[in-house]
Amino acid sequence: MIPYSRQTINLFDVLSVSKQLAFKSLTQGAKIEEFEEQVAGYVGAKYAIAVSSATAGLHLAVIALELPVDSEIITSPISFVASSNAILYSGHRPIFVDVERDTINVDVSLIAQEISLNQKVRAVIPVHFAGLPCNMRKLSEVLATKEVKVIEDAAHAFGATYPNGAKVGSCEHSDMTVFSFHPVKSMTTGEGGIITTNSIELYRRLLRLRSHGINKLDDSFESHVLSSTNGITNPWYYEMQELGYNYRLTEIQAALGISQLQRINSLIKQRNDKAKLYKQYFSKSRFVRPAQSVDNELSAHHIFPVRINFSSTGISRAKLMNGLKSRGIGSQVHYIPIPMHPFYQKLGYKMDNLPESLSYYFESLSIPLYPRLKRTQQLKVIKAINSFLE
Repeated sequence: MIPYSRQTINLFDVLSVSKQLAFKSLTQGAKIEEFEEQVAGYVGAKYAIAVSSATAGLHLAVIALELPVDSEIITSPISFVASSNAILYSGHRPIFVDVERDTINVDVSLIAQEISLNQKVRAVIPVHFAGLPCNMRKLSEVLATKEVKVIEDAAHAFGATYPNGAKVGSCEHSDMTVFSFHPVKSMTTGEGGIITTNSIELYRRLLRLRSHGINKLDDSFESHVLSSTNGITNPWYYEMQELGYNYRLTEIQAALGISQLQRINSLIKQRNDKAKLYKQYFSKSRFVRPAQSVDNELSAHHIFPVRINFSSTGISRAKLMNGLKSRGIGSQVHYIPIPMHPFYQKLGYKMDNLPESLSYYFESLSIPLYPRLKRTQQLKVIKAINSFLE
């Protein structure tokens, strides 16, 4: 079976994890800090905070902004539900803005319109769909005179690059960036994620929030009576200073992450090369085209979505996916638009003002893409799709 994606694990990864299991600590040790420092250095941010998942990272990032109760936060309808769920977890309301046809990233001009009409908007969570960075410079210009915060949902985009050469995660135009290290992403820690920021205040608060709200670093104690005896700090003492969560990454996962990070540039290049091959072949197809038609050399290529005009082919998406499966080829749809899910429908969300998102959904299909996908396998995928559609 050729899956739509899979992890890329080598012997060095196995040895790194085995060494951590055999000789080192398993949680809350130095390996976490080493991993955080390496990630921050790679993306060009001052700080990184490892967490148990990108969902956890988004949740903490929204909380850390300390927005007014019932604030509204703009995000994309074409994303995994975690993007907007994190907003709801934090007591705020998601606002969905339509995507651009050529990038499937949120349309910045529509964000500008929404903000001009809606004074309750306090933050934006742009999603770097499939690993292609949003136009963060343009978004920064739109928000220049606004009191609106920005959290980049870069779950797909570790290793991606902005047009100016900076890495996604450098936070040049945002308060925080959140990455995922799920197995099918450009690098993995099994499950896991990380938040990057250039703010020392956010960094310190995020460290507390990921570990039950307990004081970290050199945070001062609030109880002077309980924290010391005869003026000397009690060695057992700690304080929960706010409501936090257990969103920690393990040392085992950090060891895997450090090993994977050593070859991230190679992993991204392999994804890029395979995306180029698909583009080359599908540029000649009558029915199939890459979903992101812009030049996306800067993308991390987490997935390779295509758009198929099913109404012109005489075959349904379900029949095509089942046909591909019968030939040993996996495929997926990224994503069902978030407002279409029953939970969000019950909250009153509709697709009325999201025509591009709706159009993309009905035509989208993600086909196999991962570093160890062989050229012969790619050609098999292309041939199979063409045979069903032509």
